[in-house]
Amino acid sequence: MSLSVLVASDSFKGSASSRTIAELVERGVRRVDPDARVFCLPIADGGEGTIDALLAARSGRLRHLEVRGPLGVPVDARYALLDDGCAVLEAAEAIGIGLSDRSPASALAASSFGLGQLLLDALDQDARRVLVGLGGSATSDGGAGFAKALGARLLDRYGMPVEEGLAGLVRVESLDVSGLDPRLGEVDMELLLDVTNPLVGSAGAVRVFGPQKGLDPRELDRYDGWMSGWGELLHRVCGRDVAAVEGAGAAGGLGACLMALADARPGRGIELVLDAVGIDQALAGVDLVITGEGRMDAQSACGKAPVGVARRAKAQGKPVVAVVGSCSDELEAAYAQGVDLVVPCVHEPCSLEDCMRGVERSVPFAAESAVRAFLLGRSAV
Repeated sequence: MSLSVLVASDSFKGSASSRTIAELVERGVRRVDPDARVFCLPIADGGEGTIDALLAARSGRLRHLEVRGPLGVPVDARYALLDDGCAVLEAAEAIGIGLSDRSPASALAASSFGLGQLLLDALDQDARRVLVGLGGSATSDGGAGFAKALGARLLDRYGMPVEEGLAGLVRVESLDVSGLDPRLGEVDMELLLDVTNPLVGSAGAVRVFGPQKGLDPRELDRYDGWMSGWGELLHRVCGRDVAAVEGAGAAGGLGACLMALADARPGRGIELVLDAVGIDQALAGVDLVITGEGRMDAQSACGKAPVGVARRAKAQGKPVVAVVGSCSDELEAAYAQGVDLVVPCVHEPCSLEDCMRGVERSVPFAAESAVRAFLLGRSAV
């Protein structure tokens, strides 16, 4: 009897979209069982691909807008306007990590201003509800650039505007919100989070995510102090102490700014997307679930797509294999939350660029291995 397989993978960041990964996984499945019934669901967890996943599940349209990228270079960014009046924004579209060279100077200068421009346009389109995916950003500015785009003024001790980016936070003494767009307080906003990190501290935005964005690891304590001061300023001005809230550290502290300025609600991006695409109904009747992401590590258990899929699958007693670009040796939490097997695509030393270019060969191979392992286990029962 032919296999029935559900493929619900996130994108491999910077390499292939969720839909492309699903097609490559299907190719690998059919090497083992040409007659397999394969069902593909593009998913995302608040990072890149969130717009596409929600548009595929719900009716709406894409809107394109030229905005300032994280380093000030204009970029063509997209967001979705759903027919129910909801706008879906992705930080990765306007201020994504792929738009930065990840040098220390760029990491200090990167600004979230462009995401604010996207939100303003959505408000101009009469969006009544806004979902903001915060995964995949290049920024560590605490949302200061976003606040500026919405009309706030960040001033130094002399009442002069400070430069954008994390580098500017060290000089911010006051935050003037008198010019803030009043619609920010009227719109219903939910954050689609793929991490649960607070704003500051050992698990905060700077210490955990700063190095991958280019920040000098030797300076993280100092930068975390700047972010702490920004969090205290948001508390004083907005009356909301959000620094310790789960997700406040998302997108380099942008989560904290949106919670403070717009009273945005933190939410699990993967859960909203899985509900929208009908994952629970899709799981019924399948023999095997294959999920995945570009890299699986300890952070994967804190809101990333594969673990979200695994939890839903385990509720229905389905086996789950994660096909991933690469993985760390810290997978205990992922296994504890329902992932049965992790199959990495990288099996020999190679550069990051070669790994990313090789997905058309490596993903089908890994998927084939996943199916063969599943069949081996089933035959042993």
